[in-house]
Amino acid sequence: MKLITQKICMTKDLGIHGNLFGGILLSWLDEAGAALATEFCHSPNVVTLKIEEMLFKRPVKTGQQIRIYGEIDELGRSSVRLRIEARKYNLYSGEETVVCTTRITFVRIDEDGMPTPIGDTVRKRYLDSKSLEIS
Repeated sequence: MKLITQKICMTKDLGIHGNLFGGILLSWLDEAGAALATEFCHSPNVVTLKIEEMLFKRPVKTGQQIRIYGEIDELGRSSVRLRIEARKYNLYSGEETVVCTTRITFVRIDEDGMPTPIGDTVRKRYLDSKSLEIS
């Protein structure tokens, strides 16, 4: 998985139980996924279509660093599905602990907001990378 971004949990990000609020984490994952999808598609014109089941595995407290990773899971005609993972990073040991996982689908759109095909160059690069994984 590729490191997309890093965040630090601040007091303003907490819910009523003193943990990182799930909605804040969801927005971080969506933003990171969009960054990866736009980079992959070579286009700033992608929108979120679907966020699948969110699995919150561990709480996050104030001051803890979160690293968000992602990878291309599936490529459609005009869509790309990503596997996204948030990990708590321990600054002292370098250890990472998964705190949340999901899959997010983005659609490449044109200027009118309509789905538009992902280019052949992107598709070829994706297929080439998949064939390298199998080898």
